[in-house]
Amino acid sequence: MAEALAEVSSVGIETNEEPRAARKLPEPKGYKILIGLPLPDKTTDGGILKAPSTLEVEEVGSIVGFVIELGPDAYSDKVRFPSGAYCKEGDFVVMRSYSGTRFKVKDEEGKYQEFRLINDDSVEAVVEDPRGVSQI
Repeated sequence: MAEALAEVSSVGIETNEEPRAARKLPEPKGYKILIGLPLPDKTTDGGILKAPSTLEVEEVGSIVGFVIELGPDAYSDKVRFPSGAYCKEGDFVVMRSYSGTRFKVKDEEGKYQEFRLINDDSVEAVVEDPRGVSQI
């Protein structure tokens, strides 16, 4: 039985079958949407460095994100979404501040990238250019 259990290592997942790379990002389930969050600018428009607490507030309360993947049930309820889906994979969206489940994933360079899993009805709008869109 011990051989049948998967071992998670820094290289990937190994079983008694061929090794395969572990998927780092979770797969959204149900009506959830996986959103990638942009890193906040470290300086103001005038070139002043932002305090770490300001950067954290901007990260936590971000309202713009990139749609990475839709769960299988997202926008499937024709009564709640009679006009169809609010967004699709590859869109930049405006969402409710502080919504969803926030988490970080370490990339190959050791840096953390931030993501959210949000409900399909948390999307407020789609934007072509997310630069300059911020919470007030």
